[in-house]
Amino acid sequence: MADTTFGPKGWTPERLGDLSNNTYVITGANAGAGFQAARILLKKNAKVVMLNRSTEKSEAAIADLKQEFGTKADVSYIRMDLSVLNSVREAAEEVLKNVPRIDALINNAAIAQVPTRKLTVDGFESQLGTNHYGHFLLNGLLFDRIAESKGRIVVVASLGYNMGLKTIKFDDMNWDEGYGANTAYSQSKLAQMMFAYELQDRLVAAGRKDVKVFVCHPGSSATSLITTSGSRTMRFIWWLMTKTPMVQTAEQGSYPEVMCATEDALTEQRALYGPTGRMEAVGPVGRGTLNAHAHDKTVMARLWDESEMAVGFEWQL
Repeated sequence: MADTTFGPKGWTPERLGDLSNNTYVITGANAGAGFQAARILLKKNAKVVMLNRSTEKSEAAIADLKQEFGTKADVSYIRMDLSVLNSVREAAEEVLKNVPRIDALINNAAIAQVPTRKLTVDGFESQLGTNHYGHFLLNGLLFDRIAESKGRIVVVASLGYNMGLKTIKFDDMNWDEGYGANTAYSQSKLAQMMFAYELQDRLVAAGRKDVKVFVCHPGSSATSLITTSGSRTMRFIWWLMTKTPMVQTAEQGSYPEVMCATEDALTEQRALYGPTGRMEAVGPVGRGTLNAHAHDKTVMARLWDESEMAVGFEWQL
């Protein structure tokens, strides 16, 4: 059943009111859906703090945004490389020093379809290390600030969670054997979803209602994700796809994350939000299909423990 909460056109930014006094922290916001999310939020007078790896691209993105919204647009960036745990710690420290409230932390950054297996400086397979472990640590370090603000955590997942092994390969999380660009990517996105759903369970168990956790995906959007990290063949296939109706704009791809960061009518947290049209890859934004393997309790709980050990951080809920 298609979600009709927001009518036949689905959720659009027209539903947003004035967001003055609200602060949104977005990872990977200098391009693609993250950049478009920043644009939509700034248009409504929100404050946006970007956590990006590239200083140059961040400065260019901010210049573009200030050109569009005027020099008073409250947008800044803090350098953070998600694939380096020390960089995540330093960035979180800077956020805690300079950002007094966080209405939503949007976990938008990702790398995808890395053609050959690479390890991060901390020794993790690059996609799992960047997409999951980096964010896991960041959310843990910023959690209390989000809670003080009665804020939200938004995890930007991917329909890729339905591909690959559909579980976590605990005996070989770094893919010493059988590495495939897509299977490793799928596992990293599934891990991110499991983090979110396990966090929901832990908040309920702790009797806490001060943080809401939502999971969404952009559908098929014309962002730079595959063009920046995919193999040449993947990039070509993707380029061909962007010329078809099966791919929507990066702006449309940002609607689910903006909705999850702002919309009061979202009551169901154990859900996956995104496009509800053809193959749930495009179309009106609402609540989509969530397959059970994404919240397999045994796997989620184990992944949480393994993640705490991997990043050297214990969540206190």
